[in-house]
Amino acid sequence: MNIEATKLELMHLLLQTQKESLLKKLKSVFEEEHVDWWNEMSEKEQEEIKTGLTQADEGNYIVNETVLKRFDKWH
Repeated sequence: MNIEATKLELMHLLLQTQKESLLKKLKSVFEEEHVDWWNEMSEKEQEEIKTGLTQADEGNYIVNETVLKRFDKWH
């Protein structure tokens, strides 16, 4: 069975169940499997993003169109 068929079967089973305990178990499985991409980054990458967000909040940025015009000569 391919993954799409498996998803459809699971959706069907999920919609049919009235067992709250089963739904809670399924939810906990998804929560355990969830990986937060932020935590997967190095501290340096996180700091660079925080710096960029701070600069943007302070209005210290260049709009996309301006950047694209600068690099247009190489395209």
